[in-house]
Amino acid sequence: MKNIILITGGSDGIGAATAYLAARRGSTVCINYRQNHAAANKIVTAIREEGGEAFAFQADVSDEAAVENMFLAIDRQVGPLTALVNNAGIIESQQKLVDMSAARLHKIFATNVIGSFVCAREAIKRMAVKVNGTGGTIVNVSSTAVKHGAPFEFIDYAATKGAIDTFTLGLSKELADDKIRVNAVRPGIIDTGIHGKAGEPGRVDRIKAQLPMKRAGQPEEVASTILWLLSDEASYITGALLDVSGGR
Repeated sequence: MKNIILITGGSDGIGAATAYLAARRGSTVCINYRQNHAAANKIVTAIREEGGEAFAFQADVSDEAAVENMFLAIDRQVGPLTALVNNAGIIESQQKLVDMSAARLHKIFATNVIGSFVCAREAIKRMAVKVNGTGGTIVNVSSTAVKHGAPFEFIDYAATKGAIDTFTLGLSKELADDKIRVNAVRPGIIDTGIHGKAGEPGRVDRIKAQLPMKRAGQPEEVASTILWLLSDEASYITGALLDVSGGR
């Protein structure tokens, strides 16, 4: 039976690195993207040129109907899902809470939290042994921002990741009898485009000297951890929150 992995937010950053690495290790990769069709298709093409199997699926994970349709499309076009990486997430510009609007909060929680819940729900419907599935794995992408709260920058983003941690712990217990393992990775400062999206493209250079290892992580370092948690090498691990943060 082949491994079929859905990676949400898979068109760049940690998601893209995970897609490439998973394909090179023999998995069939389903790359979800919200709007960057060109980037997602570029990854699919590159994977196929290397002899791997990859597909792209458009869906805004904050839209329940879009998520449901994406999973149905995967059923039809690819086959039964064996793993989910809940990586899709958004971040807004650096801001203190006193300046944040409710609209901003609704938007970020809808994508980062509710989107992960709904994607996991649809994956469970296909993987759980109680519905004739064969089991599977879920890895949620959290953040070490949960440990310090990201004050003065994006406490809303940090709070969504705190929710993801709790979600991971609870869901791992719900699904243990269904042969579905649920874990989370918590990246620290990783050298991706997320810092530019938050309004400070040079944030890595500003912060790296404060880190114990004096450097930012690379997306491939997070990707390899995700794939380890998805693998049989982590077969007795569920409900774990694994920091990939260079000691931060």
